[in-house]
Amino acid sequence: MEPFASPHNLDRELHSLLAEASSNLCDWFAESGSQGPMPDSFDLPKAFPDEKGVSNKVLLNDLQLLMNGSYRPSHPRALAHLDPPPLSASIVGELICAGLNNNLLAEELSPSLTCLERNLCKWFCQKLGLGDLSGGVAASGGSLSNLMALVIARNISGLENDPSAVFFASDDCHVSFLKSLKIMGLKQESLQKVPTDEKGKLDISYLSSNLKKIKSQGKKCFAVVATAGTTVRGAIDPLSEISQLCKKEKIWLHVDGAIGGIYGLSTITSEIVQGLDSADSITVNPQKLLGIAKTSSLLLVANKNHLSSTFSTGLPYAEPIAGNDFHGGELGIQGTRSAESLKLWIGLRQLGEEGIEKILLESIKRRCYLESIIDSSKFKIISGPLHLLALTPINYTYSQASDWSIKTRNSLLVNNFMLSRPIYGDRYYLKAVMGNPNTKFEDLKILANLINHSII
Repeated sequence: MEPFASPHNLDRELHSLLAEASSNLCDWFAESGSQGPMPDSFDLPKAFPDEKGVSNKVLLNDLQLLMNGSYRPSHPRALAHLDPPPLSASIVGELICAGLNNNLLAEELSPSLTCLERNLCKWFCQKLGLGDLSGGVAASGGSLSNLMALVIARNISGLENDPSAVFFASDDCHVSFLKSLKIMGLKQESLQKVPTDEKGKLDISYLSSNLKKIKSQGKKCFAVVATAGTTVRGAIDPLSEISQLCKKEKIWLHVDGAIGGIYGLSTITSEIVQGLDSADSITVNPQKLLGIAKTSSLLLVANKNHLSSTFSTGLPYAEPIAGNDFHGGELGIQGTRSAESLKLWIGLRQLGEEGIEKILLESIKRRCYLESIIDSSKFKIISGPLHLLALTPINYTYSQASDWSIKTRNSLLVNNFMLSRPIYGDRYYLKAVMGNPNTKFEDLKILANLINHSII
């Protein structure tokens, strides 16, 4: 048996392998509801190759071991993180993407898929109101999209060689910006943290005064980061006000919309992220709510030329593209890159705009419903306008809240509810993410009852 598909005839070995693997995956989905979100225990196959290759039967058995030990995002009570179950079409897209094995590095290595990515990014830009000059590039996760946005901002500002350059973000900004500091060779103080208000939003008055302060110190700011959907509570920074300030000060505005940016796709929910259209760059992660198989992140920019002016070094080993377009490897940090936009495209095609809107609206309905049935006399609940909420007992000390969160999370797991346990401010919380379409109101009633009775 050859391990590569025949380019001349139907490869029946491949056909059989794919068919059986697909059948096993479908069985795994079908049994997810009767299992817990997390496996009780599991066995691992060998992590290294034997001297000789093994049969398809052995491969399938080994795959089954890994599947048995995997987290099950399809479980109706898997509510811990921003990891919904995948759309069926997106699974197919991942398979086809792997089979095609095209490379978004250069157009000649991915003719149709390069054009598809450009057009898909343009559609996102138009839906989010970024204007006629806009464009984007797919990236392997929001952390990379955020990093690329900061690199562009620093480059456009002319501060790429200034070690004292700073950028601003709220206290609740994503941890990826701390990683970006290290990668960009900046000191920790280059990230100027801005306090948040009682709703978890960036304090615009503090931002304004501290922009003036750094000017008086002889420092220059190359970007302000606004968050559209913070990680713990889903808060939205005041995007319109921040945008006005950035325009006045001529500073790049990046919106980390990895969580909330997707709500701009619907006219009903776009008000939640009002001001998104004024950004210079936006990170959007369809994987976090729309069920696009990982990874799926886009960096969108108001002026697509900023991508190539920052990252293009030329590709001397690839044929130039006619016109003003650039190869995919000249639009971001990544060179070799799979066609992740394929699974995004096919997933969105499967949903349609009505399906996208339904997912967005129902996620908010689930959050509102759960919030309404949690005993507010016992628990402090923090949330925003999106599909996340977190809660902690009122008047507990740090130690008491920590003990409660551990005990309650474990007792919820016994009932197959998986919530996460973030630390926020001065205490531990339990966080529920309402992005799982398999979660029903009946599940949430049971969850609320368990939580409400966790404190006597």
